[in-house]
Amino acid sequence: MNPTTRRKFLKTSAATAASFQIVPRHVIGGPGHTPPSETYGTALIGCGGRGPGTHSQLIRDLPTRLVAACDVQKSRAEGFANRGSKDQEIKAKVYTDFRRCLENPDIDLVAIATPPHWHALISIAAAEAGKDVLCEKPMTRFIKEGRKVVEAFERYNRIFQIGTFGRFGVSKSNNGKLVHKIMRSGILDPNPGVHIKKGGLKIHQWSGRPGLAPRSWSADLDWNLYCGPSPYKPYDGPRVGGTHRGYWDYEGGGLCDMGQHHFDPMQWLHGKDDTSPVRIEAYAPPAHPEVTGMWAWVELTYADGFKFVMDSTEWGPRYDRSEGVQVTPKLLTEEQLKKVEEMPDPEPLLSFAEAVKQRKPAGGNPEAAHRAACILHLANLGIRLGRVLEYDPDKEEFVNDAEANRYIDVPMRSPWHL
Repeated sequence: MNPTTRRKFLKTSAATAASFQIVPRHVIGGPGHTPPSETYGTALIGCGGRGPGTHSQLIRDLPTRLVAACDVQKSRAEGFANRGSKDQEIKAKVYTDFRRCLENPDIDLVAIATPPHWHALISIAAAEAGKDVLCEKPMTRFIKEGRKVVEAFERYNRIFQIGTFGRFGVSKSNNGKLVHKIMRSGILDPNPGVHIKKGGLKIHQWSGRPGLAPRSWSADLDWNLYCGPSPYKPYDGPRVGGTHRGYWDYEGGGLCDMGQHHFDPMQWLHGKDDTSPVRIEAYAPPAHPEVTGMWAWVELTYADGFKFVMDSTEWGPRYDRSEGVQVTPKLLTEEQLKKVEEMPDPEPLLSFAEAVKQRKPAGGNPEAAHRAACILHLANLGIRLGRVLEYDPDKEEFVNDAEANRYIDVPMRSPWHL
């Protein structure tokens, strides 16, 4: 072999050096930096109002970077993208159409904070795209949507967590575990328990305002996409922002806004994550077809006799059929209590972060979140229809009631469908 000349050596050395690059620390990891292979890419869909807070809940206890911000009002998406990725070398992308956003392969986790008429369709699309989801409450706008969300997350084996967390605290207390076991045991039959929620549902605050004159909207708002699966209506200011809650097209008033916070933990406590009430009775004035309004109380009875009661305290007579009956060991005989205490404790509820890492259902999983949302939808239908309703929680339909069943699966505006 000919000896290597100095010229050849220098030429080879230069070529070899050129093949090496200085790689930024954020790419390979190191002190203070998590490599991309261990980082979850996130997206926020719905960047106004609760959006930033929902995204904060999404990323809690997880190494993440913001990949995308999406909103039908472009300036909102741009604002969140700029704030959320200001310390990142790769800036977040901006979208106005959630379908384009979900096509981004760098997104692993999605926070959904749109008005509720979009929750189901975006959640299902995210599951289909292989993303895990944390979705604002209420989970859905009507009952059939919830069942379709449950089916989608089972089919695609993705993680879903509803954006309310009271059940985690209740499930960790010794008393909460005991009450849960009493309820799941079925020993109390009939069950005398009556849980009454008095006030705190923002009924007047989120009552709608009918008959407002149409107005023009911001140039960067896609009003057609905002309406989406709901009817296309002339724009007026209260239809966007927090006041959207006062329109049946988008949500269900203060009851749906606050109800999942209040009744989701009580649903777990009382062992009702896999069922729904069978009888609904409301005391309310005639409801407006377009906007939500005032009501006095709603009583929801389960098959075992246990009752949830919503007492608005904002209109009409107070609920006076019961002062409330707590489910406690005092309702049991010594023999019954012994049987309950011998039952295993319920499985600990996993946070969203734990569920993502372990690939197991989160504490606020689709089935539980759907059943909690059904409490609210059934209560609202009792208010809107103005009569006692009988419901089959297994078939998820009203018993021999064609009028009420039309509200189970509300038609969507073309081209949107479940």
